[in-house]
Order: sequence, then C-alpha cells, then structure tokens
Amino acid sequence: MMKLWEGTIPLLAEEGWRDSLIEDGAPGWSARRYCSADLLLRLRPIGLALRATPSALSLGSAHPPLLCEEGHKFHDVAATFINGTKIAEDIKREVASELEDLKHRGIQPGLAVVLVGDDAASSAYVNMKAKTCEQLGFYSRKLTMPSSLSTDQLLCEVRKLNQDDAIDGILVQLPLPKHVNKHAILESVDPQKDVDGFHSANVGSLVLGHETLVACTPLGVMEVLRRSGVKIEGANAIVLGRSDDVGKPQAILLMHANATVTICHSKTRNLPDVVRQADIVVAAIGKTAMVTRDWVKPGAVVIDVGTNKVSDRAEVQRLFGDDPTRWKDFEKRGYIWVGDVDERGVKEVASMMTPVPGGVGPMTIATLMKNTLKAARTRRAV
Repeated sequence: MMKLWEGTIPLLAEEGWRDSLIEDGAPGWSARRYCSADLLLRLRPIGLALRATPSALSLGSAHPPLLCEEGHKFHDVAATFINGTKIAEDIKREVASELEDLKHRGIQPGLAVVLVGDDAASSAYVNMKAKTCEQLGFYSRKLTMPSSLSTDQLLCEVRKLNQDDAIDGILVQLPLPKHVNKHAILESVDPQKDVDGFHSANVGSLVLGHETLVACTPLGVMEVLRRSGVKIEGANAIVLGRSDDVGKPQAILLMHANATVTICHSKTRNLPDVVRQADIVVAAIGKTAMVTRDWVKPGAVVIDVGTNKVSDRAEVQRLFGDDPTRWKDFEKRGYIWVGDVDERGVKEVASMMTPVPGGVGPMTIATLMKNTLKAARTRRAV
C-alpha cells in the first residue's frame, strides 16, 4: 500500500488533477479523477494517516476505497443528502407564524391559482398549492378554466384578480394550452402580485439587485444552500441550463450572493470539463442523470433541480441497481422521478447533494408561500 504522506498534500494541492503518489521510488499511480487534492485536503483535518492501494488509484478503478491505518474503509467521503422536505417544513412553519401575527391584526393574505385545462399533473400540483395555503392560514382561491379558453378571455380573468383586494398573489399554472399566448398572460399579472416572479418588471429588478419577487425554484435553491451552511461567497458556481424560470434567475441570485457564476447549456464546449471546475453545481437541464460522477469535482455541492419521469425497468436498473426504495416506488406507480444528476455515482464524490425526490421539489411550494406573504406585506405595507 502507498501511504499518502502529509507532506505530499501541499504538492497535490498545487498540481491539482495531474498528481502521482510515489513512495521510496516506487512507480506513481495517477490520482486523477478519483482522489484529488480537494478530497485529501477535506480528509486531512481528521488526523488519520490515509492509505490507498495502487489499484484503487488507477483510472480503471470503479471506486477508490480510502483506508485508515487499521485498514478499515473510510466511509465519510460519501455525500450528505440535503433534506429539502425538512427545510421546506421549516420555512412553512416560519410563514405560518407570521400569518398568525397578521391574523391578529385582521389581515389574511390571499393567493389565487389559475388552472387552464385538465392536465392531471398540473391539477394535482394546483391542489397541493391550495391545500398548503389552507394549512398555513392563507386565503386560497382556485380558478379552473376550460382548455378552449382564448388568450383574451384569460387576460380578462387575470385583470379581475389584479383588481381584487383580497388577492395578494396570482399564479397562472404552466404549461398553458398552445393556442394561449403565455407571454401576454404572464405580463398581464400585476408585478406586485406576481408570486411566480416571471413578470419582466420583477426579472429586471432582480438583475439590478432590487428587492422584488423572485422565481420560486431558484429562490428555493438559495434557501437550501444557505440553510445547509454552504459557503456561496467566492465559490465557483455552475448553473446547467438557461431557462427563464430557473437557469437565468438562478445564475443572477448566485451572482448577487458573490459567487463566480458560469451558465452552461447545450452549446457549451467541453461541458464535463467546465462543470468539473465548480464548487457548486446547480443542474436544471432536463436530461435524466446527465451529470455523472466524472463531471463533479470531489467535495463539490450538487443541487439537482431536474424532475424526469422514468418508466423503463432497464433504465431504473441501470441508474439504481437493486435499491429497494426505488424499486418499491416503481412497482407502486409504474415509474419513478429521477433528477438530472446520476445520484448513485455522484454521491461518491460530492460533499453534499439534493436527492430527487425530496430535495428541491418541496422547496418550490414553500417559497411560493414565502413569496405570497412577502407580496401581501409589500402591497399592504405591513
């Protein structure tokens, strides 16, 4: 076995991914990809003398077991999964507490959700939002419109909500039917009631760093990072995806938090090499398990925004092996939800990551509630 001498660590830090570990003139084995300087520096404070076999350090190894002097596997290098469900519940409790305070002052903030058509997934999501509103103490109104509704007819309904003083937040559930002008509808929402943060006035305010309503999913990602103790300032952050509702606002929020931000997309050259430079990776590109282990720098924090439906048994087996939890869900529903990150591989190199489901997903409704409360306080000056 080859001992990783403490004096070697500064050299590894300087040489980055190109290191070889040599003892007593023995041939060096590349530590590239599996045992980087970042990982060694993370382990050093523990005070263990670490060893690794030449075969474990070779590029052909599937997994490099680090051993302490007693020869036991060092298990603590696996990623910590961030519990988005718990963080979301914490936020909802905070919102409920503030709502109780407003209730004593005779104020009940209201949220209206507009659903056009009978899409099952959209309907379920709208019902979940309405239920959460009622649980926390918001006034909730659900408007269900036929899919045949024209753009002008929907504009008329949105304008009525704009003028309704009982409503502090308006959310038009997407996607809309193809014949409806989505841009016209989103721009018709009063910016002060735009709890989705999609209106151009709110997007412009976000870019300028002004206080405003921000898209719920990117806002949820920032809450996850901060409440998990991730240092954003000075970090290299990669946002995978440039969508209007996630990628672009996510990059701006990270920039305002003093991260150095790169936006990657389908035209980015050498994409894995670019992503591998990141301390924080936010994957929102909409491709199942696209981000694999060799894309991620050891010690990086990986936030998975993707929600991809997988109903093929062979694909489930490829992604999760014999994981009993995943197979139980698959047998129950006939499908499972999978993120943009290859969870099974990436968890071996990341320091923290969000699972799918149970990561960013629950945060979206929690931050919607937070946005509705914020809109009410702003609009009512309370």
